[in-house]
Amino acid sequence: MMKVPVLEIFGPTFQGEGAVIGQKTMFVRTAGCDYQCSWCDSKFTWDGSQQENIRMMTADDIFASLDALAEGNYNHVTISGGNPLLLKNLREFVESAKAKGVKLAVETQGTMYQDWLQGIDDVTISPKPPSSGMVTDYGKLDYIFTKLDESGTAYNLKVVIFDEEDFEYAVHMHQKYAKVDFYLQVGNPYLDGEDIENHTEKLLNRYENLVDRTMRDSRVNDVRVLPQLHTLLWSNKQGV
Repeated sequence: MMKVPVLEIFGPTFQGEGAVIGQKTMFVRTAGCDYQCSWCDSKFTWDGSQQENIRMMTADDIFASLDALAEGNYNHVTISGGNPLLLKNLREFVESAKAKGVKLAVETQGTMYQDWLQGIDDVTISPKPPSSGMVTDYGKLDYIFTKLDESGTAYNLKVVIFDEEDFEYAVHMHQKYAKVDFYLQVGNPYLDGEDIENHTEKLLNRYENLVDRTMRDSRVNDVRVLPQLHTLLWSNKQGV
């Protein structure tokens, strides 16, 4: 069986963001990313700081690890990163999950497409706004949406908001892809350490500001505004 680079496997926990927010899930985090966002909350997937933790794993290896943690106590797995869409070899894991009746979710910035996306139950495309320092390639994004539409795969759009420029980017994205379910999510700029003093209060204030901003703007009548639930509970802790 083909192997994929896995940085961590953990759970049971719950999905803290996106369309399946609140979903009880396990996490499989792959290594590597084609982006280097300024506010990335998982830089360890691409900056080399946890390179020694990467394991090359088959689909059977991954499920053995999941079952060792929570056998009989999960039926949903989130494939995270980094950017899991860099990896063609995830097909075997996706197919194994389908055979076991395990639902799958994945989030990606919309720069790569793999055919195994057709086996994912919850696909979130999360293009990165200007505050990230990255530039959106709309040609690649259009290609991915076309492939997902052709295969009948359900997907949604999510943009993380840190400032007014990000909000305007999100409005443009929503108008350009008006038929796609759209989520705004408040950004977390407080990344200096696992435990931040008054982190929950700070993030709730930012969330309230984003809610207020959205309610005043008729261009975003058909969106959902989300917090990052896991950060409200556990600050920046890894592995939850």
